[in-house]
Amino acid sequence: MEEQNDSLVRVTIYGQEYTVKAKADPSYIVSVANFVNEKMEEVENSLTTVQSPLRIAILAAMNVTDELFSSNKDKEELNHKIDEKTMFLVDLIDEKLNEDT
Repeated sequence: MEEQNDSLVRVTIYGQEYTVKAKADPSYIVSVANFVNEKMEEVENSLTTVQSPLRIAILAAMNVTDELFSSNKDKEELNHKIDEKTMFLVDLIDEKLNEDT
């Protein structure tokens, strides 16, 4: 099994440069950094007064976490619906098989 080497990737988030060391593909790290930067800019643009970068980062993190929680909830609900429909179909098939025997 091959071990993936750590990559050093320079990214800019909210005007600050960071060097990130990770096993992930460098383009993935850049995509993640760009996403974080976009979320911070969205928060900044939604505020009526100038806020500290820390406050903007915290609000952006809360927004991303809200999106994650909502997505997880939607996924759980979808999985529940799929399970219900699967059980319904299994029961239907069992009934049909029992009728034919």
